[in-house]
Amino acid sequence: MGLRIEDYAVIGDTQTAALVGTNGSIDWLCVPRFDSGACFAALLGTPRHGRWLLAPEKPVRKTRRRYRGDSLVLETELHTDDGVVRVVDCMPVRTRWPDLVRVVEGVEGKVRMRMELVIRFDYGSIVPWVRKGRPNALLAIGGPDALELLSPLPTRGEGMTTVASFDVAAGERVPFLLTWHPSHEDPPAPTDPVRALLDTERTWQRWSDRCTYRGPWREAVVRSLLTLKALTYEPTGGIVAAVTTSLPEQLGGVRNWDYRYCWVRDATLCLYALLQGGYSEEAQAWRDWLLRSVAGSPADLRTLYGVRGERRLTELELPWLPGYEGSRPVRVGNDAVNQLQLDVYGELMDALYTAHRVGLRNDENAWRVQCKLMEWLEHNWSQPDEGIWEVRGPRRQFTHSKVMCWVALDRAVKMVEQFGLRGPAERWRAVRDRIHADVCQRGWNEARGSFTQYYGSDALDASLLLIPQVGFLPASDLRVVKTVDAIQRELMDDGFVLRYRTHASSGVDGLPPGEGAFLPCSFWLADALAMLGRQDEAGALFERLLALRNDVGLLSEEYDPRVGRLVGNFPQAFSHIALVDTASNLARLPSAPGEHRGDGRGRAGSG
Repeated sequence: MGLRIEDYAVIGDTQTAALVGTNGSIDWLCVPRFDSGACFAALLGTPRHGRWLLAPEKPVRKTRRRYRGDSLVLETELHTDDGVVRVVDCMPVRTRWPDLVRVVEGVEGKVRMRMELVIRFDYGSIVPWVRKGRPNALLAIGGPDALELLSPLPTRGEGMTTVASFDVAAGERVPFLLTWHPSHEDPPAPTDPVRALLDTERTWQRWSDRCTYRGPWREAVVRSLLTLKALTYEPTGGIVAAVTTSLPEQLGGVRNWDYRYCWVRDATLCLYALLQGGYSEEAQAWRDWLLRSVAGSPADLRTLYGVRGERRLTELELPWLPGYEGSRPVRVGNDAVNQLQLDVYGELMDALYTAHRVGLRNDENAWRVQCKLMEWLEHNWSQPDEGIWEVRGPRRQFTHSKVMCWVALDRAVKMVEQFGLRGPAERWRAVRDRIHADVCQRGWNEARGSFTQYYGSDALDASLLLIPQVGFLPASDLRVVKTVDAIQRELMDDGFVLRYRTHASSGVDGLPPGEGAFLPCSFWLADALAMLGRQDEAGALFERLLALRNDVGLLSEEYDPRVGRLVGNFPQAFSHIALVDTASNLARLPSAPGEHRGDGRGRAGSG
């Protein structure tokens, strides 16, 4: 078995990202954009993937790693019988094309090291032509892509792999620089690797020093905010869900999706997370990305977009790749882009309402777009849809989707009432109230004693935990209390929350059963418990969630209690967004989502 998902750390330059393993191997790199197929590492853990290994030739007895301060400069110390070496990795702040900097430092004794560089483009399908370039350089070209390796060491080829062996004694440094550029252009002027390390560390530390969060769990919050920044495509402000594709939700399973895109669903909570840290510029950029991306026909609002607002994200399977630990199929692109998911209208309107409320720059044209969206939603909220979990089965009348339709109209009304914007508030208010009554009548199952996943069902769904947080009903409402209790009784796996019971709902999502506990849902439960006044329970759950982070503070999408491992794409923005928001909620900060979102938790007893 190869490395576990939690054995990786992320480095990035806010346009690209790479994953570095505990063994000194970089096993994933996307260039020049998060959604590009130009990778030298096709997929974690697969036989045909590329990689860049810097490791001792003798067995490693112990590994220790950390980020330097509050930065994305990673140090990995490898201990052998002959001594200790440190591999320092970073992606310098972007000039034009992305660089990977690696510096091997001798710490104790003298260690014999080996470098192996396997370059594969287009998800392992292209073996490049490798030749000598300028002095101390090796050039690999395949189709539109080129990589240049700069190193003071002589290299040689062994079985389609570039290798080198060298000794590093205490106090010595051996630098490496790998740069991507279009194959039709000359390689760019090289970066000084040692200087780049220092500059990159200072840049990230200055960004972290701006963080205004002063509540408990500051270390976890700052690392999560750094991760969100690493997942940002700086030119547009878009934030991708993860930097990977097809890391499975269950080892060996088929729930393997491409998450290198930006989900509208993350909008509101992402805004709150950035604002908790005082990063108003990043929040503004995210808001502006949303507005540009959704511009167009209201009926054409997508669930997700590319980092530049792209809408054609055709899903393909790559049959030549066996997948992480045999998890097939490997997918690129995401067909969820073509689904109807009504909840995104609520998330979009809530995000724009929140942005306006906290004083982010307003755009009159944006309000025109929102009015058009509400006009469409007024006539279409009652449609069945694929819902928050993007099911591949038939459309349903999902309760959460209807709640979020209510949120959309509620925020539209509030923007007229609170900000003096012009719009048909009375008409929107009437539709909002009709949706509220519909959910309370058809989404509530009296025999079950809880709200349910979709109208007429008796299945539970973790998205129902958001009912009090978005303001649909107050946390004190007995229906909310009973729903939270039901989820705690029936939707938990070893203390963590499942999205829903896949084994009992094959007709819902159209996929074989089996996945881990969805980490954002567990954070939502902590939020709900805190809103119910059960602070001790909420705090205990939050601490268990923090304990799932890997040694450098990162979380994936899910956790599988049966095998005690992180699963799903990594690092996951939604998990880190939820961590920041729950920390703020438990600390009872005035601007936390639980205190701030929805203006007073809805209408007690309505419906």
